[in-house]
Amino acid sequence: MDEDLAPEELEIRTVQPYQARKAYLCPGCNQDIAEGMGHLVVVPRAAPELRRHWHHPCWSHRRRRRPGPG
Repeated sequence: MDEDLAPEELEIRTVQPYQARKAYLCPGCNQDIAEGMGHLVVVPRAAPELRRHWHHPCWSHRRRRRPGPG
């Protein structure tokens, strides 16, 4: 999983609300990231096809919680 990789193994991109043109599912909380909502795209450098879209707080707290709602 991308959240287990070292920081240098990841590329983290900020998606501004005006850039968010699709809805995604956050792997941290399994909730929707709505179209128009700013979020992060986390891309493993060795496997860019495994990129995931995360809510900002879910990425920040990924090591303290298990996947799933609340």
